[in-house]
Amino acid sequence: MSEYTEYTEYIVRPCTWVWLILILLTVFAFVVGEFELGGITIVSTLLLSTLIKWQIVVDYFMGLHQVRWLWRIILYSWLLLVIGLIGFAYWLGLQ
Repeated sequence: MSEYTEYTEYIVRPCTWVWLILILLTVFAFVVGEFELGGITIVSTLLLSTLIKWQIVVDYFMGLHQVRWLWRIILYSWLLLVIGLIGFAYWLGLQ
């Protein structure tokens, strides 16, 4: 190796952990759908998992973890609007 090359050895690379977390959250949502689970707790958990997945995608796969907060606020605002509308639609369905 060159003296200028930095190399860090990982057992599992960080991007692999990120990918595994996304897969686990997606499998969770799939299982909830397959078993037709419902209720405010399940829906809230699914919406929270969607928020977590969105943050992971924005930070790691879109590479926005080091950009100005303005761009992140724009994306998070859009997501909160979508999640809020989904939650509101679910709440209306309960009425």
